Amino acid sequence: MERMRSSKEQPTRTSSSPPPRWAVRSARLIPLIVLPTGLWRLAMVCGFPSGYTEAGFVPFETPGAKMWMLALSIVCELLALLSLGLVRPWGETMPGWLPVVGHRRVRPLAAVVPAAVGALALTAIWAAMPWWWAYPHPDMTPSGSLVVGVLYQPLVLWGPLLGAITLSYHRRTRPRRLRAAH
Repeated sequence: MERMRSSKEQPTRTSSSPPPRWAVRSARLIPLIVLPTGLWRLAMVCGFPSGYTEAGFVPFETPGAKMWMLALSIVCELLALLSLGLVRPWGETMPGWLPVVGHRRVRPLAAVVPAAVGALALTAIWAAMPWWWAYPHPDMTPSGSLVVGVLYQPLVLWGPLLGAITLSYHRRTRPRRLRAAH
């Protein structure tokens, strides 16, 4: 089948180069960026108003709200930890302990597309966060509004960092084109 190619270029798979140091550091930073907001929500799940006034905290005292905050905290941290796959070997080859797919090569686009979509979504979601203090928060105490703003500000970096790491992963794992020797 490869002989039938009309082009003189053929894709080949070479082992990818190691990720750049900045990408590894960025991937390690992402879970730490997400952690403070998750801990803040967990405090609310445990019944601490976490900066809300007494009346402002009432909607968060329902079992449904507590389940939502717990689930959101866990899912956000797990998604943040997935960014490590873009700089670790398990992002290129499935871990051996996984049934059926263990030791199989990860198709680069299977990682790049969801990571790129996630990076764009996160950038859009958190783009307005720098203006947190420009809007009133009547359901929060003044110090609570300050603390929440400080805890959430780092999330502005999540999308751009993920985008940069994704681009690095794509460049390292894309098939190289080599000229056929004739």
